Amino acid sequence: MTALIGYARVSKADGSQAIDLQRDALAKAGVDLEHHLYTDAASGKRDDRLGLEACIKALRHGDTLIVWKLDRLGRDLRHLVNLVGDLTKRNIGLKVLAGEGASIDTTTANGRLVFAIFAGLAEFERDLIVERTKAGLAAARARGRSGGRPFKMTPAKLRLAQAAMGKPETKVAELCAELGITRQTLYRFVGPKGELRIDGQRMLDRRKAK
Repeated sequence: MTALIGYARVSKADGSQAIDLQRDALAKAGVDLEHHLYTDAASGKRDDRLGLEACIKALRHGDTLIVWKLDRLGRDLRHLVNLVGDLTKRNIGLKVLAGEGASIDTTTANGRLVFAIFAGLAEFERDLIVERTKAGLAAARARGRSGGRPFKMTPAKLRLAQAAMGKPETKVAELCAELGITRQTLYRFVGPKGELRIDGQRMLDRRKAK
């Protein structure tokens, strides 16, 4: 049976910001607040939000994630694109009720088109960052310096991350600390359910080829 799952967030945990407006909007949209609402009191710039992690793990095939405004999910465009991309692969819809993202409803053709535009912008931003990074490294090499951080993900860590992410009780922050990798690195190779992403599959394919 499919469900409407709600997620709400305020930035401060000191009680100075009320979540009631979001709760009311989600309830009006059909969300069962008692059983299907997940909340956080944390900055949207953080991707280690326990409420959001629990929400993503609770979503099942055919469900729809509903948020009041798009910025409740996060303020980083690439994070949003990756998140919705994962939901889409799992056949989970996203519906935004208000604000600039109110035209996003990935259960409809128009909503998917709007999201595709967001994805295109994120890819453009990513390409610009890569281009600037390459230019910076080239300039450093020309001056006799080398740059770049060491590569921290390994096939062994990747397999451990897959197994751990497949368990509902796994805390992503603790897993990253144990493996000695950043959350960004983890999600680059493994999805929220332990599924391999493109970079993860490439790493394992390269290992098999040796």
